[in-house]
Amino acid sequence: MMKLLSSTALALIVSATTAHAAGHGVCAADKTLVEGTLTIATGNPAYYPWVMDDAPENGEGFEAAVAYAIADKMGFSSDNVTWVRTSFDEAIQPGAKNFDFNIQQYSITPEREEMIDFSLPYYSSAMAVLTTQNVVDAGAEATLDSLKGLNWGAVATTTALPILNDVIQPASDPLLYNDNADVNAAIMAGQIDAALYDLPTALYLSAVVVEGGVLLGQFPPEQSDSPDQFGLLMEEGNPLKECVDAAISELTESGELAAIETQWLAEATGVPVIK
Repeated sequence: MMKLLSSTALALIVSATTAHAAGHGVCAADKTLVEGTLTIATGNPAYYPWVMDDAPENGEGFEAAVAYAIADKMGFSSDNVTWVRTSFDEAIQPGAKNFDFNIQQYSITPEREEMIDFSLPYYSSAMAVLTTQNVVDAGAEATLDSLKGLNWGAVATTTALPILNDVIQPASDPLLYNDNADVNAAIMAGQIDAALYDLPTALYLSAVVVEGGVLLGQFPPEQSDSPDQFGLLMEEGNPLKECVDAAISELTESGELAAIETQWLAEATGVPVIK
């Protein structure tokens, strides 16, 4: 004979099932902008290899895949994830946000942390040397001695300046520009020979933006005392931070985060290491 459940036991089962279906874990309960939904922001547009085909909801591309993996660890199914778009500079300003977290290649810096909160790092980037085929044909090689003789350019506020000044130590001072678009234009015009970017961005620029673009080589993250680390951006004081950090820690310790990086950033392995 089938044993009947007590009303208390039945209520507990229904409650647990409802909570699971709602797509939010205990940690995130009452901490998201919309109860039962995780609102994630990315760029407009969002570029390869971070997001494939500017469609983060497909979960394809390194950051899109990371976002869904974090959401899953927090108890949110893909059906309970909503995407919004922001500009890079807009999201980094202090104040209320229209997202729970923003994943858009934000380097973690003390200056930025005065305005917003960052999660634990989800990616430590190698820095890559972006140049052109003309420079390579002129004799540039993936060695420090060769790099010292190049004419460099950089955005004045870039986190790549320490490795440029302390590791490469170019013979001439780098030319400083307002933004990456100016740096790329200077490379194509032959005003500078090379610039440093995080490896995935350099891959995109060499393939799509810089005509004749070539990646001369890469510095692995351990080359620098402070490799460029990307974190999820959140409103300052966001109580969801502890949940996000716990999810990232779990993904890191299990090796899942490294597997996602291998899957979506595998192209980076073909770039020679600078010696």
